[in-house]
Amino acid sequence: MDEISLEDLALLDVLKRIDQGVELVHGDTAIRQRMVESGLIEDDVDGLRLTTAGIELCKSLQHRVAADAQVEKIMQKRAVSEVSTAVSDVSTNGAQKATAKADQPAAAIPHPSL
Repeated sequence: MDEISLEDLALLDVLKRIDQGVELVHGDTAIRQRMVESGLIEDDVDGLRLTTAGIELCKSLQHRVAADAQVEKIMQKRAVSEVSTAVSDVSTNGAQKATAKADQPAAAIPHPSL
């Protein structure tokens, strides 16, 4: 599953600002017009407000952001777990090799006079 796109994040930001009654900036004029044409917002004498479709899209995008954050947490935990396991395996294998060497009888060293 791909991460949420920057365009969707920007759309979510604008939807949230409209829902909170925050004044849109001059650069938001084009997106506001597209949102009105798409039926996501209404622009009348009372100002901007989300339509039912706008509310549903806002909820959907918020769920997507939350899901992406959850996936990121899981991936980080797995990565940490894999590193811990690898370090543990290296430590265990090193200790086993050292123990195996200690258990072996010492090699006979030939006497120089022989």
